[in-house]
Amino acid sequence: MRPARASLLLLPVVYLGFISLGLPDGTFGVAWPTLHESLRLPIGLAGPLMLVGTFFSAISSFSSGRIIARFKTGPVVLVSCILTGSALLIISRAQHLGWLVLATLPLGFGAGAVDAGLNGYVARHYSGRHMNWLHACWGIGATTGPLLMSAAIATGGGWRGGYATIGSIQLCLAVVFVLTLPLWGAVPSHAPQQSGGGAGGPEPTRGADSLEGWASAGIFAIYVAAEMNTGLWASSVMVNSRGVAPATAGFCVSAYYGSITAGRVLSGFVIERVGNRRLVAGGALLAIVGAVGFSMPLPAVLTGLSLVLLGLGFAPIYPGLMHEVPRRFAPEAVQTVIGRQSGGAYVGGAAVPALAGWIAQYSLESLTWGVLGGAVLLLAAIRWLDHRT
Repeated sequence: MRPARASLLLLPVVYLGFISLGLPDGTFGVAWPTLHESLRLPIGLAGPLMLVGTFFSAISSFSSGRIIARFKTGPVVLVSCILTGSALLIISRAQHLGWLVLATLPLGFGAGAVDAGLNGYVARHYSGRHMNWLHACWGIGATTGPLLMSAAIATGGGWRGGYATIGSIQLCLAVVFVLTLPLWGAVPSHAPQQSGGGAGGPEPTRGADSLEGWASAGIFAIYVAAEMNTGLWASSVMVNSRGVAPATAGFCVSAYYGSITAGRVLSGFVIERVGNRRLVAGGALLAIVGAVGFSMPLPAVLTGLSLVLLGLGFAPIYPGLMHEVPRRFAPEAVQTVIGRQSGGAYVGGAAVPALAGWIAQYSLESLTWGVLGGAVLLLAAIRWLDHRT
């Protein structure tokens, strides 16, 4: 098969892979109120269970460079999809806590490998436009999963029916991955050339264990911590600290997440004209503007607008930094660096919200200044990395 045709045929499959990655992400929070009552578990156990799953995802992401170098991306994505689908079916049959703990192992390992594997593959084989749309697909999955779970609960299937449905979808996607395995090796690499804001020139030689390689993981930890803390605590800040109605606050948070997905779709259309590095730096600057507004006790409509600006600013950062890796690092280091970036994202997404929960007991408004500080630090770190690479 001609490379151009293989690339075109595989692209929807890659997008499906990231939709499948997003499907389980929001379902746990929707299922937990009825799940913990059904299994007679403490409501506070949700946090430790999520931390365990995140821990396994981080290990999987950090190890993905070696795993994919040996087994290649297509087979790794296939096995990971089977693992996550099986884990969701295990949860649907859970009779006690042990079943849930058991399921976190394949669910975490599968999610981490798909995340790092698909990011690495798209960075090497497709344009920045497709990387942004890949991450928009995650948003589609993360939105669809809770809707499916809510529908199952509302129609009498309960949380078990919701998890069984989503697990079955994952296994059906695994069949698609089996049928398209030959395509993964037929798509040509996308040469690491000029990215609009970066310099063209010879092939990069910087290794994964360089200062810049490890700093990349730290940048992702900062980004995901800022993004997740905003989504996790914005409603509490608005309702409990500023007296906003819960429904209004909920709408503002939904607009925040919607702006991230919409921003990634829009970024895909403009990235080739603006340039990847300029778009990422501009996004970080816009996020600072939004964070300044969020940190001020403004009327609800202006706070909501600030959250939308934050979301639009955050939108191109994750996919843009992922796609820039082949232009910063040697070919043999690319997958390892991307795996570490994914792992750093999981660490930041787990550790910092836990710290924020402790701070929230004393001052909810302090969390908004933390988001602003994170956005400023993020822009400084991105500009430093651009200068070094």
